[in-house]
Amino acid sequence: MEYNFRKLEKRWQIYWKKNNIFHIKENKTKKKYYILNMFPYPSGSGLHIGHCLGYIASDIYARYKRAEGYNVLNPIGFDSFGLPAEQYAIQTGQHPYETTKKNIQQYQKQMDKIGLSFDWSRKLYTSNPDYYRWTQWMFIQIFNSWYDKDSEIARPINFLIKEFNKNGNLSVNASTSFNYQFDSKKWKKFSSLKKDSILLNYRLAFLCKNTVNWCPDLGTVLANDEIKNGKSQRGGYPIYKKKMLQWHIRITAYVERLLKGLDLIECSNSLKKLQYNWIGKKTGTTIFLELFFSKKNDKKIESFIFRPEIVFGITFIIISIDHPLLQTITIPHYKKSLLAYINNMQENSVEKSEKEKNISGFFTGNYVIHPFINGKKIPIYVSNYFSVDPQVKSIVGIPSHEKYSLKFAKKFGLEILPVFFEKNKNNKNELYEGKNGICINSDFLNGLNAKEAREKIIQIFKNKNIGIKKNSYRLRDAVFSRQRYWGEPIPIYFKNKIPKTIPIEKLPLLLPRIENYHPKNGKSPLMRVKNWAWDEKNMKIVSNTLIDNKYVFPIETSTMPCWAGSSWYFLRYMDGHNQNFFLDNKKENYWKNIDLYIGGSEHSTGHLIYARFWHKFLKDRGWIKTEEPFNKILNQGMILIHSAIILKIIGKNIFVSYGLLKNKNSLSFQEIYVDISLINHNNELNINKLKQWNPEFSNSKFLLEKGIFYCKRKLEKMSKSKYNIINPDHISDKYGSDIFRIYEMFLGPITLSKPWNDQKIIGIKKFINKFWRLFHNNGVFQISDLSPTFKELKILHYTIKKLKERIESFSFNTSISYLMMIVNKLTILKCNKRKILEPLVKLMAPFSPHISEEIWKKLGSKKSILFSPIPIFNPKYLIEKKITYPIMFNGKLKFKEIFDSNLTIEKIKQKILNHPKTIFFLKEKVLQRVIIIQYKIINILFI
Repeated sequence: MEYNFRKLEKRWQIYWKKNNIFHIKENKTKKKYYILNMFPYPSGSGLHIGHCLGYIASDIYARYKRAEGYNVLNPIGFDSFGLPAEQYAIQTGQHPYETTKKNIQQYQKQMDKIGLSFDWSRKLYTSNPDYYRWTQWMFIQIFNSWYDKDSEIARPINFLIKEFNKNGNLSVNASTSFNYQFDSKKWKKFSSLKKDSILLNYRLAFLCKNTVNWCPDLGTVLANDEIKNGKSQRGGYPIYKKKMLQWHIRITAYVERLLKGLDLIECSNSLKKLQYNWIGKKTGTTIFLELFFSKKNDKKIESFIFRPEIVFGITFIIISIDHPLLQTITIPHYKKSLLAYINNMQENSVEKSEKEKNISGFFTGNYVIHPFINGKKIPIYVSNYFSVDPQVKSIVGIPSHEKYSLKFAKKFGLEILPVFFEKNKNNKNELYEGKNGICINSDFLNGLNAKEAREKIIQIFKNKNIGIKKNSYRLRDAVFSRQRYWGEPIPIYFKNKIPKTIPIEKLPLLLPRIENYHPKNGKSPLMRVKNWAWDEKNMKIVSNTLIDNKYVFPIETSTMPCWAGSSWYFLRYMDGHNQNFFLDNKKENYWKNIDLYIGGSEHSTGHLIYARFWHKFLKDRGWIKTEEPFNKILNQGMILIHSAIILKIIGKNIFVSYGLLKNKNSLSFQEIYVDISLINHNNELNINKLKQWNPEFSNSKFLLEKGIFYCKRKLEKMSKSKYNIINPDHISDKYGSDIFRIYEMFLGPITLSKPWNDQKIIGIKKFINKFWRLFHNNGVFQISDLSPTFKELKILHYTIKKLKERIESFSFNTSISYLMMIVNKLTILKCNKRKILEPLVKLMAPFSPHISEEIWKKLGSKKSILFSPIPIFNPKYLIEKKITYPIMFNGKLKFKEIFDSNLTIEKIKQKILNHPKTIFFLKEKVLQRVIIIQYKIINILFI
């Protein structure tokens, strides 16, 4: 008899909610465990089964840790600001205020339906003013801070101002783009405007013009982690490089701490590698090269050389299009053409540039003088073909030993001079990028190996004061502006074009509700708000018509990126209802780091970098105590599914059945995704349903195979854009949430991607029904109080042991295998004994909470099974009555002997020494020692 899962699951979900079962408070008598899912954004399509993978895994572990006696914090909330929510609102013709509210309700309903034990009392969402008040507060603190490189810590900007008043910046070692030095006398003579401008170069949040990733279709700037294959991840739109005035966060100040901090995090090697690659540290040297055509104050240019031992091979210099000396370096005659070149580069999309791998460059008309070859002029080119250091913005070209330099040199007919030769190679003119060789054509370096030459040339650089050791990083300062509506307003107004912060006591700076929130021509929708000016005297927002730049000033119209709110949300969960501060010290001391952070690998770059930076900053300023926010990070894999694709003849409204493709070799086809609900298990398309699903196909012609249209299937990630998502509600409605939970975990290891096949879920259904029948006889609940046999206890305790091992290693699929094994064995034994089945229910509870609660109640408990301790493994039940010991003599096996398992070591020793075979082997030998490892081995040592 099957159990009524619909009635049962609904009843327990109501019970959990009514009794606040999952609500948690600090409890000093218990050890804490903080488990967290990476911040979901509430999309309009709701949850799909791919999303559920991480949620179910974390819920199993949360329930298990509670059963172990931990005080478990398992909160949830929503990353509701940002591009995804705004795009959905635009597509559906609604306002993001309404769509976000509806979507959050839908997500919560779906999460509750699959029995997730989230503490909803701590729910937060980033678009809530009570939340983004503190995001704005933190931005102001970042703005009012600078980074002291000597002490490796962020300090208040007031400290820096005091130092400027006392000594100028002569002894300041800060993370800054400001190169000009001044003493206290000069500082005091500067105007207030100039002082503010100088300070902006030191602040951790600053405004500057920079080349950014511009997406016209989305009307906003995008971060690197929001781009894939040259297109926006959201919508797949083309990206262009564009120079714009934007807010930035000086995240590069923390680059070394971001690298060191990875040692404090337990995670996969692949995740750490992603973080290392994203930061992209390279050790090299910068060399100062004398300009051939120079101006009074700009006589040298700094350029990166990663292998200084091949300095004699330099034949050209590359500078980026945003190099500060670009206009100074470029000869007047070339400037008009240079501008055309830069404009052309910006008109090409990032995708086109990456696809075509364009080797482009422009000669500035200027040169540098080679530091060791008298009179040798080296041409300077502008190019976006090379990856250059974001601070130095220049790199040397050594085509004989660098692949990209070689391609560039061949394109522009530049000299290729071999200066490093691999031993035992005949052709010195072949490209050689290795380091196993000797220097040639290198004057005083000739004959030296790479290490010797490197040490010598670096010392010469130092002696001549023309070069210094320096690290280069791929990581850039994070662009913080978005020209969109749906985001946190940046709490800044502009006084004489200098940014000033909105007073903290006036936060939050509320996002005004406007109906026309669409981006337009790269300008923020907030520019169209009529009341978006700051009255400094009365400290309030007033009409733009009152702006006089004396008392009333314009407010910043860009909004924050979505990563602002998601960079600290895990802290707010600890103290979500605190109106006085973002986090109370006592609560932070209790919960501290996230013990387990679980989510998709797509967050392994940008989000983790931003969140770790934000956390370190808050620690520097004394508001929290930990250096890293996460103790352990677990990336779940993806659930893959076969998408459905129909083939359209390019240029015609004709679709061809997949099996006919081999007969149409002369034609070109476009692949069109269609909803998988339109396809049966034989890959046959229902054309009538297709036309109802999308009327665009109404007039299309379909070429069939024997009356059937077959689709192409492709195994890939679930995605709304590919119409291949499965709603978990459909699975839960058909089979029950417990069966859905177990099946998702049974698909394979949590960290790997695996294909979905709902036909195999029947096996899980049979397993759950078999588990139910252990407690029921012909539908009647029936439990025996007879004492269990040793065999039954052995089966139980073996499962307890294995389950603990598997759950703690997050091997949930094999955990379920052991649960299946015990259910099968107990079914065969017809065991319905309380002392066996009661612990079994506890073991099942993290995986299938609804059915476990129901049986737990039938077993007589008045409390939720959530509060019941996990069964403890007793090793005595796994000890065999008879133990076969291998008998070793000086480590060599001679024979085997069986002993009762209850014998003491001393008794075993007496028996083995009196054994006839032992007496024989020890004949004329001197016994030294008998080593007995109980239940395993006996080793007799002699001389």
